[in-house]
Amino acid sequence: MSRGVDPTRRSRDVKGAVKRTVAYLRPERTALIIVVALMALAVAAQVYGPKVLGQGTNLIVAGMVGRSMPAGATAEQVIAGLRAAGEQRMADALSTMDFTPGVGIDTGQLARVLGLALVLYVASTLLMWISSRMIAGIVQRSGYRLRAQVNEHIDALPLSYLDSHARGDLLSRVTNDIDNLTQTLQQSLSQIIQSVFTVVGILAMMVWISWELSLIALIVVPVALIATALIAKRAQPHFGTQWRATGEVGAIVEESFTGHEIIAAYGLQSASEADFAKHNEELANAVYRSQFISGTIMPTMNLLSNISYVLIAVVGGIRIANGQMNVGDIQAFIQYSRQFNQPLAQLGSMVNLIQSGAASAERIFDLLDAPEQRPDTSAAHLPPNARGVSFEHVRFSYKPGVEVIRDLSLTVEPGQTVAIVGPTGAGKTTLVNLLMRFYEVDSGHIRIDGIDIADVDRDELRERFGMVLQDTWLFEGTIADNIAFGKAGASRADVEAAAVDTGVDAMIRTLPEGYDTVISEEAETISAGEKQLITIARAFLADPQILILDEATSSVDTRTEMLVQQAMTRLRAGRTGFIIAHRLSTIRDADVIVVMEDGDVVETGNHDSLLAAGGHYANLYQAQFAGIGMGEADD
Repeated sequence: MSRGVDPTRRSRDVKGAVKRTVAYLRPERTALIIVVALMALAVAAQVYGPKVLGQGTNLIVAGMVGRSMPAGATAEQVIAGLRAAGEQRMADALSTMDFTPGVGIDTGQLARVLGLALVLYVASTLLMWISSRMIAGIVQRSGYRLRAQVNEHIDALPLSYLDSHARGDLLSRVTNDIDNLTQTLQQSLSQIIQSVFTVVGILAMMVWISWELSLIALIVVPVALIATALIAKRAQPHFGTQWRATGEVGAIVEESFTGHEIIAAYGLQSASEADFAKHNEELANAVYRSQFISGTIMPTMNLLSNISYVLIAVVGGIRIANGQMNVGDIQAFIQYSRQFNQPLAQLGSMVNLIQSGAASAERIFDLLDAPEQRPDTSAAHLPPNARGVSFEHVRFSYKPGVEVIRDLSLTVEPGQTVAIVGPTGAGKTTLVNLLMRFYEVDSGHIRIDGIDIADVDRDELRERFGMVLQDTWLFEGTIADNIAFGKAGASRADVEAAAVDTGVDAMIRTLPEGYDTVISEEAETISAGEKQLITIARAFLADPQILILDEATSSVDTRTEMLVQQAMTRLRAGRTGFIIAHRLSTIRDADVIVVMEDGDVVETGNHDSLLAAGGHYANLYQAQFAGIGMGEADD
């Protein structure tokens, strides 16, 4: 089972992944429009703030200059006097100020200016808070829809896809990758909108104040874009490796936990730890490289920002000295230059976040793009008590060109119990998978009471079946809950009646809490035989028309096997039954025994007739009871 792909692969289509992710926000477009409008107002208020503060600075400077000069003259007379005295530079500097000789700072006007600045910043903060709250709702609702779609898609995937992918990796896509994607949207969506508006707004204010200084600030932009693109290009492959390796580590941990007893029994702890260490190291290296490389974006942007800041400060000082700009405008422009570079730096720093989210998005979309099983036609419906089954020239292969079932034809009459035996790899379990439509036949037909199951809705088809498998599955809950799982809406009386009818009731009542005994997910509190008896009671409660028993007694001791056999005999009464077994002693009373080998039916008959024929079944029977034995696990 392959856990992943080539660790050196590059991210295939970041732009496409981002585009598909944005598509999940379409149902929220009304809320997004409101968010954009709120952020535009918030940014406008924030951007206008430095200009207002610049006016306050001009009032303070003008007041200080006016207070230092004698009253009685006008500003124009003072400037003319300075020029006459040869103080040309001082005269140029004062010409940009609105001062009155002998008059100090206009505190009333200054208070109004500062009050306006305070209102602008408070309004900006409040609008940002509202928009951030709305974005959180937008992202979480979109994540909810994405999870629902992934879950629905998994339900529609063919069993072949789930069989060929590690469960831990699939779980990582549904949990880690979706969480990473939603976190990316949560953190980047508001910043992107805010940064774009901030760059546009600040640029407009900078051009308004001085288009010459704006050119200096704009020199940084193309350099920053080129630097960011080069760094992002190097970091992206490592983000893809990071999330693929996360899935692989999850798969290894899941396999180690579920199979820890086998690992310990075979002394493979060191090998398991080595496998984990290998993939954990790959994950650590990928995270280190992706974060280190992408982390250089912010320092690079800060360097370019500081260079721009120094150039603007120098040129601005010269323009003040030459009387081309006042102090307040230079102060506002320097503030704008710092704010202008900040959203650019934020956009640059978000590249690593977006790359990480895009890598997760690709893994999610790979899962969503996996072809679903053939849609149901619902062209036919099974009769109320359908029990007859026929296989007509059925062919099937898991891999193209490697047939597992070859031209199989078999007829099972209603109410018959058919045992299917044969060596490992003969195709016994495959037959059941085809009957349940877990896989689709390559050619031929499987019919129930003359109705081709390919024309029947899968849910309707599977409602007619009951299954007791070699690998029992019990969920964490009470025994009563596990039995009731077989029938929706089953009452406690129904559960206990099913347990009594299958002979399980006595065993359950010996447990500490009886039917209310809580079992863990792995059901470690009860034995393998007790698990099997509970699953038989569950199948009995479901009251199926066709029963499938797949190696139901292979993992129990002889005494428990007798109890399970008795329960299965009661369960099979009046139903068409398929029994897959390696223990030939368990199928001696079957109406028909079908011997399979290499995907073909090689013998058919009952126990006595097949023994008398001295063919494949007789050889299997003699080999088993002679102690040579057969494999205890099916294909």
